[in-house]
Amino acid sequence: MPFLKVTPEKLSQSVVRQIELLILRGILRPGERLPSERDMAEKLAVSRPSLRDAISELAERGLLVSKAGSGIFVADVLGSAFSPALTELFASHDEAVFDYIAFRRDMEGLAAERAARLGSETDLQVIDTIFRKMEAAHQKRDPSDEAQLDAEFHMAIIEASHNVIMLHMLRSMFDLLRQGVFYNRQVMFRNRMTRDQLLDQHRTINAAIQSRDPEGAKAAIAAHMAYVEQAFHDQMKAEKHEAIARQRLEHEASR
Repeated sequence: MPFLKVTPEKLSQSVVRQIELLILRGILRPGERLPSERDMAEKLAVSRPSLRDAISELAERGLLVSKAGSGIFVADVLGSAFSPALTELFASHDEAVFDYIAFRRDMEGLAAERAARLGSETDLQVIDTIFRKMEAAHQKRDPSDEAQLDAEFHMAIIEASHNVIMLHMLRSMFDLLRQGVFYNRQVMFRNRMTRDQLLDQHRTINAAIQSRDPEGAKAAIAAHMAYVEQAFHDQMKAEKHEAIARQRLEHEASR
């Protein structure tokens, strides 16, 4: 008979599997600090030695990192997605920017389509809550909060697609975007007319997802990324024209 003897699992292994899943599903994020040992042991209903064994194993595997005097943190596992040399290469070539936008259009279109079909009511509520925060931030003169919420809005859609491979891949891409590797999002949000249009685009995306319209959500993402691509192209052209105008001015001043 094809039966195997059942052996009880160590408590530490149960803890390991639970933390693994939290990291895999993107609930525990890179750089996030875990609760204190006492709090974690109480929440997990395990002894501190069992918890320490679990944390030690996860640290050895590179998923957790201990910082003296600060605590235990989720390792920056996204940092290895792209080598420093490749990141620098991305930042120095405009071709990478347009490829990045095309990649986002395809992947996020799929994520929005999946979110509209597969997202739970709570997933959709998270997306809508972030959008409402965007509307409130839109009233501020400083665009920083709105730009940050923009990234959170897109990540919430990706999380609602319930595909862990897509989640971690795109989270690493957004990390590079936050670092300004591809383009400066703050520049795009400084223009009031651009901010108005971007908010309207996010409103359309949100409405399609809330109404569970997969094709509408995908089309809204495509329209949004087409606008971002055109805005970046226009920004590049404006910077080029400004550089030429400064050359003319310097030449006239020296005559």
